Amino acid sequence: MTTPEVHLLIVDDDERIRGLLQKFLVRNGFWVSAARDAGHARRLLSGLEFDLIVLDVMMPGETGIELTKSLRKDISTPILLLTAKGESSDRIAGLEAGADDYLSKPFEPKELLLRINAILRRMPAADTSRDGPKLMQLGPARYDLERGELRHGDELVRLTSTESQLMRLFSVQPGEAISRTQLVEDLGRDGGQAQERAVDVQITRLRRKIEVDPKQPRYLQTVRGAGYMLAPD
Repeated sequence: MTTPEVHLLIVDDDERIRGLLQKFLVRNGFWVSAARDAGHARRLLSGLEFDLIVLDVMMPGETGIELTKSLRKDISTPILLLTAKGESSDRIAGLEAGADDYLSKPFEPKELLLRINAILRRMPAADTSRDGPKLMQLGPARYDLERGELRHGDELVRLTSTESQLMRLFSVQPGEAISRTQLVEDLGRDGGQAQERAVDVQITRLRRKIEVDPKQPRYLQTVRGAGYMLAPD
């Protein structure tokens, strides 16, 4: 059962959909606030903390993708995008902007609930029982396995929930390749080529935060025919 302490923000310009989603999620144990557009969402975010944001892509004025990109400069709150059915360009653009997942309209409310819970589960506690280094040096960056923190010098690098989960998955088995299929499964997502492409997008974003030259990755490597591998110093 969902704990009532989990606070969601629903952002959709359609009043009917916004109201239906809010009622459904409240019935399922969430604390829910709703915003009618990006500006309204910013005002709520300036005064409240949220555990997850459900954000419609197609909104007048500032779109969901533009808002996602802007929010990622300041916060790492998980973002689930609602996209038009078949609009793969929106899905890829949303993931590149920093969204954690997407759901195509129309959708069943239960599927939204499952996606939300899956995202909220993606931040596991660090497993301190494992042998191995607790601090990994990645060139100018370093990753603290116990804290789940990535830093450049003294500066904390903001990671989305999916990026944090990927770092944990790679760091518990450094030097070992993990297949895209396995990453999709470990992230709690449905299988399929679209989800593997989504993982590729997240890897690209993560490389920008780790690598000196993301186009020629030294630390988060592609292993041909095997997947991806973290190779610390």
